[in-house]
Amino acid sequence: MTTQLTAYIDGIGLIGPGLNDWVSSYAILTGQQAYQSIKTIIPTPALLPAAERRRASDMVKLTLATSMQAISAAKLEAASLPSVFSFSNGDGINCHTICEMLASDDRQISPTRFHNSVHNATAGYWSIATGAMPTSSVLCAFDASFGAGLLDAITQVVVDDTPCILMASDTPYPEPMFSKRPIPDNFGIALVLAPQASANTIAQIKLSITHADAYQFNDAGLEALRLAIPAARGLPLLQAIAQQKMQTVVLDYLDNTRLAIEVALC
Repeated sequence: MTTQLTAYIDGIGLIGPGLNDWVSSYAILTGQQAYQSIKTIIPTPALLPAAERRRASDMVKLTLATSMQAISAAKLEAASLPSVFSFSNGDGINCHTICEMLASDDRQISPTRFHNSVHNATAGYWSIATGAMPTSSVLCAFDASFGAGLLDAITQVVVDDTPCILMASDTPYPEPMFSKRPIPDNFGIALVLAPQASANTIAQIKLSITHADAYQFNDAGLEALRLAIPAARGLPLLQAIAQQKMQTVVLDYLDNTRLAIEVALC
C-alpha cells in the first residue's frame, strides 16, 4: 500500500525570470500567455530593519518576498508559522567573495560576511523580519532540494497538526563557480501548508513516492526553467493548481524516486 501525506495549500508565493508573483503568473502557467524569460526582479524587503536590509543577500530578499506573498494570501501571522527553508546552493555571491578574499593577501573576513555565509543565514533574517520563534528547518539536497523541502514541510503538517511554510529558493554563482553550477537566475517558491481546509485554502494535495517519470512542460521556455533551477522543479505543481482541475503531477526528486502529487481544488 502506498502511503500518502495530505495537506492543504493556503498561500503561494512565486518569483523568477518572467514570473513576478503567483497571481500574475496564472496566465502563463495555464497557457493563456506566452512565457518570456526576463531577468528576475527581487522586491526590497521592507520588513527588515535598515541595517539588516543593507546586508541582506539576494537569497534573503528573494525568500522574504516569496514568503510574504504566500502568507498574505493565507491571511496568517508569519510569527506563528514553523518554517522549512530549502536551497540547493546557498548564497553564491557571498561564497564567491569569501573565496576571493582568502585567495588574496588580505584574508581577514568581516563578521558580517562570515555570518551571511552559513546555510541558515536566511532563516535568521526571516526571524528578524517576522518575529517568528517556532521551529525552523534549513535543508540542502542539491537538485532534489525542492522535493526534500516539500517532504519535510508536509510531514511536519501531518505529524504536528499545524500549518507550516515552505520556502525554496536558488540564486546564481558568479564565475568561475558558475561554470560548475550554472544556475542562470534567481528563483523562489513559497507554500503555506495546513492540516485542515480553511476559507483561504487554494488546493488539497496528497503526496506519495513514485518511480514514474517526472512531468515535463510542453512550453520549451518553462521546461528549460524547470531543468535549469532546482527550486523551479516545483513549477509543475503550481501549474496544476492554476489549471483548477483534479490531476496528478509527478515532480523530480532523487534519481530513481520522484514525488506523485494528487491535486484537488477546494
